[in-house]
Amino acid sequence: MIGTIERVFFTFNEVGRRTFKHNFLNMAAGRSEITPMYIYSTGINNRMGCRCFLRAICLFWLLQFATVHSDITDGNAEHLKREHSLVKPYQGVGTNPSSQWDFSGSTLVTSQYVRLTPDERSKEGSIWNTVPCFLKDWEMHVQFKVHGSGKKNLHGDGIAIWYTKERLHLGPIFGNQDHFVGLAIFVDTFRNDLHGMDRSFPFISAMVSNGTVAYDHGKDGRPTELGGCAAEIRNKDHDTYLAIRYSKGRLTVMVDVDDKNEWKECIDIGGVRLPTGYYFGASAATGDLSDNHDIISMKMYQLMVEHTQEEDNLDWTKIEPSVSLLKSPKDNVDDPTGNFRGTPLTGWKVFLLLLCALLGIVVCAVVGAVVFQKRQERNKRFY
Repeated sequence: MIGTIERVFFTFNEVGRRTFKHNFLNMAAGRSEITPMYIYSTGINNRMGCRCFLRAICLFWLLQFATVHSDITDGNAEHLKREHSLVKPYQGVGTNPSSQWDFSGSTLVTSQYVRLTPDERSKEGSIWNTVPCFLKDWEMHVQFKVHGSGKKNLHGDGIAIWYTKERLHLGPIFGNQDHFVGLAIFVDTFRNDLHGMDRSFPFISAMVSNGTVAYDHGKDGRPTELGGCAAEIRNKDHDTYLAIRYSKGRLTVMVDVDDKNEWKECIDIGGVRLPTGYYFGASAATGDLSDNHDIISMKMYQLMVEHTQEEDNLDWTKIEPSVSLLKSPKDNVDDPTGNFRGTPLTGWKVFLLLLCALLGIVVCAVVGAVVFQKRQERNKRFY
């Protein structure tokens, strides 16, 4: 029984993040030999069998009903897809036909980092995977570094991670073309919208486009963003990471920028439809202000997820990028932490809330007075 439970305990990968062993993932997906009946048959005869049995049953059903945003990939090397990964010393980068990564613009490839832009004005650069990704469920870990000589609020513009239909098209959106088709994660380090003082920068946001929607740089992409969070990522002495997870129609973005070796959720949204056969890439740009934008690594992991027969029969290459939302992102406004909430409360809404609260207090006071009076009358009868 002890061996059975140990097979589902956490392990840790090379950067100290919590990860699941292979059998743990299989158990969650329903493919493992570890089942409630197996746990019962192997543990019920032990002295502590009953207690272990109950704990194992709870763990089993917790895994069965866990949502995709409750964990981040295990990061096991067996799930690493090297053809979609960019790691030191970047031997697969170049313009050769056999190269798996290609770059353009101001990009400089060294043995320690890929610098998309130097700390100079009006630069743009990008690096792209030459191999299309046909994984239905995946997770990309990006180690990056943004640094420069600019003081507070005097730096820009930012970096972007892409999963798009086309690649190697320099343009005005963080070094890539506008009207892209696919997914973009923006790490925006400069505030363009002076009216948007309710959020802090740098700010991380996500956007899905089918090519008909433009990114509004003047408004920092607010009209089309799906969500986001503020993250202090500039001039850090420690490593900074970004994780992008897409599984079963849910997009999750997490960050590790505080040198705590743990992920912090930034974006989590369902109803996202992304096709297979697109390309991963990264780009950056500078304007009147500048920064060094470095990519240290991009590691792609395949997620072992079961799909229904109907989903397996779909031609995933023909899916149009889209997001099913109850309302448009531009109908939302952001709170200071970067999370979406409803539109602000107007004056009459505030008045109604205060009125309801006042009525509630009055009702409680009346009920309390009546109860107190009855107790007083009851006590008098005993004298």
